[in-house]
Amino acid sequence: MLTVPMDERKVARCRELAKSVADDVQRYIDAHTSVGVERTILRAYGVDGVDDQGAPLVNLVVDRYAKAGLLGRGISFFLGRALLAGAKDPQDAAERLAYAPDLDRGESGPNAADALAVLRPYTEQGIDRIDRARDEREANKERAKAGPSPLKYVIVATGNIYDDALQAKAAAYAGADIVAVIRATAQSLLDYVPHGATTEGYGGTFATQENFKIIRRATDEAAIDYGRYIHQTNYSSGLCMAEIAWMGAVERLDMLLNDAMYGILFRDINPCRNFVDQYVARRFIARAGIIINTGEDNYLTTADAVEKAHTVLASQFVNEAFAKHAGVKDEQMGLGHAYEIDPSIENSFLLELAQAQLVRQVFPRHPIKWMPPTKFKTGDIFQSHVHDALFSLVGVTTHQSIELLGMFSEAVHNPMLMDRYLSLKATKYVFNTAKALGDEISIKPDGIIAKRAAQVLDEALELLEDVEAETIWKAIERGAFADVKRTRTGGKGYAGVFERSRDYVNPLLTALEAS
Repeated sequence: MLTVPMDERKVARCRELAKSVADDVQRYIDAHTSVGVERTILRAYGVDGVDDQGAPLVNLVVDRYAKAGLLGRGISFFLGRALLAGAKDPQDAAERLAYAPDLDRGESGPNAADALAVLRPYTEQGIDRIDRARDEREANKERAKAGPSPLKYVIVATGNIYDDALQAKAAAYAGADIVAVIRATAQSLLDYVPHGATTEGYGGTFATQENFKIIRRATDEAAIDYGRYIHQTNYSSGLCMAEIAWMGAVERLDMLLNDAMYGILFRDINPCRNFVDQYVARRFIARAGIIINTGEDNYLTTADAVEKAHTVLASQFVNEAFAKHAGVKDEQMGLGHAYEIDPSIENSFLLELAQAQLVRQVFPRHPIKWMPPTKFKTGDIFQSHVHDALFSLVGVTTHQSIELLGMFSEAVHNPMLMDRYLSLKATKYVFNTAKALGDEISIKPDGIIAKRAAQVLDEALELLEDVEAETIWKAIERGAFADVKRTRTGGKGYAGVFERSRDYVNPLLTALEAS
């Protein structure tokens, strides 16, 4: 099998440093909660619905207690007290918390232990719902086997979920193994999850629980029709990261785009909020057996892919460490990277091959997600098609796991059905004709590829040493990743973060942490 020279001691040291970085942030996470986390817990207890203005009930409850300065005790504490006061179930309890004239301030009556006791059966039901969905998904994967690796990943997103369902089945027919419905533009900045099926959206389709169900039905039908399991993907990021993770868990999604730092860097979401939310999101993801797709590929759209390749590797180590804190297994960590070096650079193909192979070796058990070129695409569709073919050649040669297909019409318009078909056709051609290439060739020990791989690892180690010394909070402030600078208290969502009180109640999270 193709390999590049790799110093295992340096890899181990990178992991030690990344763990220290994540440990520091975890201490903050363990002492805080957020409005997004508490809304997720209500959803997991079965709370659903919207008011006559379309505001989700979970938002109405959590916002009311947040404004009163009471969220540090955990919304579960007040939910339990409402059940003890006569509510028939969590839905009824949540409606009382949202609409009752008098706010329960928890000053007398049932305590945290009482709330935990009354919530126990509902906690078990919430966990069981995730487990049943996971088991059903895995049983379906046994009946209809997935295609060979690298899995071919395509995006559909018309704005209309019913059109997306048709396009998902068309993509599966043409050979796609994974179908992602990209979210509507800026949904990650909404501090609520829209309700129900949606038929309008700009730049994508809203992520809602009903929309997840519609696409799941379509991919299940495609698996039956074509005898091949079709994976479903969406985006667990932004201000509703944890809520969407729960929705994905119970609606049998296979993958979720979920990153520890993407929202901070590329959506200006407050770091405190993002770190707290990603931890809880990943606890649900871990229990559900969902594969995460991280977003390091985006670094190279804002920073130079040659000079800053090491930041991708360093961030992958950090994302891995954060995921381990949340109980995510190696086999669930689809760490992301991209083919984004300027194609005009001499031997750029060799540099791309070096980085891809290094990532594959550093993370041997991880389902690596390999992203296509976009930064240097123009309206020249013929050149783009060749660019994508070289990307696919690297992907199959270095045994990447998940390959998001490049589109020759990138930078021209949203892909049409025929564009996607031609991309799948070209990728299948490359994957088939070069299937065993990586098993047939070796790397010159002192050549361009070997030296480049060693350089990237050395620079990643140096960066992680700096980040560990100054903390990731400071590293993000100075723009260590993606050349983007964010402050600890800046960005969107900081007002939705709360320090946990000493008697904080969250039995669902406790159960997930114990599993």
